[in-house]
Amino acid sequence: MRKFSIIALACLSLLIIFSSGVLRVSALAALSAQATAPSLTSDIVAQSSSSQSVTQAVVKRARSSWPWYITRGSGIVAAIMLGILILLGVGQITGYTFTFLEPITAWATHRAIGLAFGVAVLIHIFSLLFDKFVPFTIAQVLIPFAAKYKPVTIWGVHFGTLYVALGVLAFYCIAAIILTSLVWIEKKPYTWKLIHLLSYLVVIFIFIHALYLGTDLAHGILRWLWILGAVIMAAAAGYRLWRAQTI
Repeated sequence: MRKFSIIALACLSLLIIFSSGVLRVSALAALSAQATAPSLTSDIVAQSSSSQSVTQAVVKRARSSWPWYITRGSGIVAAIMLGILILLGVGQITGYTFTFLEPITAWATHRAIGLAFGVAVLIHIFSLLFDKFVPFTIAQVLIPFAAKYKPVTIWGVHFGTLYVALGVLAFYCIAAIILTSLVWIEKKPYTWKLIHLLSYLVVIFIFIHALYLGTDLAHGILRWLWILGAVIMAAAAGYRLWRAQTI
C-alpha cells in the first residue's frame, strides 16, 4: 500500500511542477507580447525607466509571482484527482472498476490518489500565504468568509466572499474524509460511510469555487471542459444512487 502512496505523491509533485511551469511560461509570453504592444491593456502596470524597460518590468513582476502559479497548478491537479477519485469510487461500488483493476489494487490506488489529492489541496491553499499580489492571511484561508477576495452579490443580495468560503468548507470536508478513511474505515465503518458521502458535497463546492475564481476557467475551452467534467461526475453519482435503490 505504501508503494502506491509514494508513487502517487511523486506523480503529484511532477504534475504540479509541470502545470505551474506551463502556466508561468504562458503568462510570461503573454505579458511580454502585451508589454511590447503599442497600448498596454494588461492588468499589470509597469513603468519604464532608464535602467529597466517595460518588458523587463513586466517579466520581473511575473517571475516574482511564482506562488500564484503554484496555487493554480496545484488547483488544476487537485481537480483532476478529484474527478478520478469520484469515478473510481463509483466504479468500485458498481463493480466497473474491477474490470481493469483487482479489488486490492483498486482500493490501494483509490487510497493513494486520495492522499495525493489531500496534499495537492494543502499546497493549493497554503501557497496563497506567499503570494504578494493577492495576499491571504492564515485566518483567511482557514475561516470561511474571512477573506476579502472577490465578494459576491447575487440578485442584489450580498453573500460576502462566498466562492472563497466554499473552498474553505470543501477543505474541511476533505480533511474529515481523509482522516476518517485512515482511522475509522475498519473500526467505525458506518460512520466512515456517512462521512464519505461528503465527497459529493465537496464536488459541488469545488465546482462552484473553481468556476468563479479559477483564473484558467474564466473563459474558453477549459471552462467548458470543467462544466463537462461536472456533468460526467453528476451522471456517475446519479447512476450510483440509482444502483443503490435497485440492488
